Amino acid sequence: MKRWDQRPFEIRNLFNPAFCGLVLSRALNGYEEGDARGMPFSLTLLVLPLCLHKDSREAIASSPRSYLIKTAERNQQIMVGFADRVTQMLPYAFEGFGLLMERGCITVAEDGRIKTVPKKVRKALNGTAETVDCQKVARIVGKEFARIADRATVYTTFGIRP
Repeated sequence: MKRWDQRPFEIRNLFNPAFCGLVLSRALNGYEEGDARGMPFSLTLLVLPLCLHKDSREAIASSPRSYLIKTAERNQQIMVGFADRVTQMLPYAFEGFGLLMERGCITVAEDGRIKTVPKKVRKALNGTAETVDCQKVARIVGKEFARIADRATVYTTFGIRP
């Protein structure tokens, strides 16, 4: 990972830790609506590749009331290169988590579940239309992960070995 000041302008804007942390926080909040114990760490790593990738985001946003597994089956294009996107997004997810942890916005349980701390992140969705869409889809993804409630199923749905 390059130092912050040596990264291209576009990368600094799109993958800045504050925005990535916000997207992760929205997904964690969505997950906690279905399971108050918090999201397993292994699932959090799938949030950014699903929410920041335009095709994935649009497919999920187009059917927010549909099950995520059915959405993935109907939109096979979101799985093309998904494993590589997950790997490429890991450093940005870690930076986002680092910022959330440093600011006291999340806690990590002994079993590896990540949970938000109430009243640390604003509930209002602000920003450009695209950033608001990313946040909305993150909440949907979090809720769907909680509904599925099985990490292996989620990973298998997106073509990744658990």
